[in-house]
Amino acid sequence: MNWQKIFGQICYAAQRSGLISVELPKYSNINNRVTSKPHWLFINCRSQGTTVGMAGLQQQNFQYFLVLDFEATCDTTPIHPQEIIEFPILKVNSNTMEIESTFHTYVQPVHHPHLTPFCTQLTGIIQSMVDGQPTLQQALQKVNNWMADEGLLNPNVSSAFVTCGDWDLKTMLPGQCQHLGLCVPDYFKQWINLKKAYSKATGTWPKSGLPAMVQGLGLKHLGRLHSGIDDCRNIANIMREMTCRGFVFKLTSQKE
Repeated sequence: MNWQKIFGQICYAAQRSGLISVELPKYSNINNRVTSKPHWLFINCRSQGTTVGMAGLQQQNFQYFLVLDFEATCDTTPIHPQEIIEFPILKVNSNTMEIESTFHTYVQPVHHPHLTPFCTQLTGIIQSMVDGQPTLQQALQKVNNWMADEGLLNPNVSSAFVTCGDWDLKTMLPGQCQHLGLCVPDYFKQWINLKKAYSKATGTWPKSGLPAMVQGLGLKHLGRLHSGIDDCRNIANIMREMTCRGFVFKLTSQKE
């Protein structure tokens, strides 16, 4: 049987009929090669300037994904304590994988109030962007108010935070809260590590993190790497693509 021809016909039919992606069986014999890894035909679910219909998306376990990516004070050598200086969250509707709302604030560092040249070069955040901004305690209150306004604190609404790695919610936020004597809200204590989800879906660990996942899925990188809000947008695009290809996201990590 000519598998290449059959797959080509599937791809063509999928594109013509408006289907977004085709996922082959997990256990496949392709050109006499047996593998247990999932095979995704690399048809991007959204080309530039187009929108995906709801029919092309896999139903998820959560109504909303809350994509989060902190930026923090840093230097060429480790500093302590590190402090969050950018706090972005995107509210993504799992039925459409569209961004419905955005929370974003810069955060004023207290222990190391002056950003280093290395930090500015890495993140693009300059001193004037954090001066006079909310402290972490104030930012956390703003987050809680935003979540309440968005209905995310309603017990009948399910949501999950999503991060590119475990550092944000396993290390950075708990560490700074402990240093300041603040309690970490319960909704930050479990999350989806996108790297783990991507690895499960593709059988490949994204060694370079976000760039590896963007490239691996054939997507275009948006904005600046290590801009918190831009990183969130790229995470949302990666999730959208994975959802279109049939992946169902589950919680991967938690902090006691």
